[in-house]
Amino acid sequence: MQSKSQTSIKALLVLASLVVILAGVKAATAIVVPFLLSVFIAMACSPIITWANQYKLPRAVAVIIVILLIVSLGLVLAGLVGQSMNEFSQNMPKYREQLVQEFAWVIGQLDSFNISIDKQQLLSYLDPGAAMNMASNLLSSLGGVLTNFLLILLIVVFMLFEAESIPKKIHIALDDPNMKMQQIDKFLVSVKNYLAIKTLVSLGTGLVIGIWLYVLGVDHFLLWAVLAFLLNYIPNIGSIIAAVPAVLLAFVQLGAASAGLAALGFVVSNMVMGNVVEPRYMGRGLGLSTLVVFLSLIFWGWLLGTVGMLLSVPLTMIVKIGLESSPDTRWVAQLLAGEDNELDAKKEQEIAAGE
Repeated sequence: MQSKSQTSIKALLVLASLVVILAGVKAATAIVVPFLLSVFIAMACSPIITWANQYKLPRAVAVIIVILLIVSLGLVLAGLVGQSMNEFSQNMPKYREQLVQEFAWVIGQLDSFNISIDKQQLLSYLDPGAAMNMASNLLSSLGGVLTNFLLILLIVVFMLFEAESIPKKIHIALDDPNMKMQQIDKFLVSVKNYLAIKTLVSLGTGLVIGIWLYVLGVDHFLLWAVLAFLLNYIPNIGSIIAAVPAVLLAFVQLGAASAGLAALGFVVSNMVMGNVVEPRYMGRGLGLSTLVVFLSLIFWGWLLGTVGMLLSVPLTMIVKIGLESSPDTRWVAQLLAGEDNELDAKKEQEIAAGE
């Protein structure tokens, strides 16, 4: 009886501590978000540094080249996308009005088939311009984060210079390096591979979408290409969110046929990139179930905003690896794992039984 009571008290203390930690992270979002973004940018760039070192290029030179590439791409994209976003924001009332008119036309067509819908009531519940507002707000929030671009860049530079020594420091700091270090190495390799492959796939997706929308003649095609690139980091629903405003704009600007072609371009590019290219190079991925990926998207988005949504999978992996490091919480890590990890789970159970 006393043992059950102690277990309950321990569980309550853990939950209370977790609530306090999450509240602290939520309050310190302005500091935490740039730091996390810097960490994952550095991890995504780390394979480039490693590749350069294999060709006997000094680490300092490789880091400088990577930073120059980041700054150059950032400045070019900021200039081009910033201009497109300003034009889009100025035209937003016109697009919104046209969408409402097209929406009213659709309701009228339904009425001709004896499907009666109250236009005003439906528009009050379903605002057809909300998707465009969402896209604008998403890009604005990312722009707000990138106002700390210099701070993020400096942190990335220092992390890339220190990247070689960090695993050694962690190895020394751990009481049981032989067991835990293997898990941390596995985690670092998995996340680096995930971020590197996901970045390349997202770049390919954004490039294909941009070219397709340019061929169709959709306004602000560069803006939608960048949005497709960024939202491709968000699993499951990111591609859908990126497609909605571009398809709606094509519908308003060019008509239903062009909107259908725009939607087809998004579907084909995401099917090829997500179901053919990405699995081929990523293998089984990071071993999270689809439900956990979706729930993590909601949770990290609530906690850290847009950046939390973009980094939801790596952040959840950090939690999963941490849970795997302790026998008491290993069962929670198994709940987060996907079906592809059944063999790994059996091995872990055998190891745990051996202990």
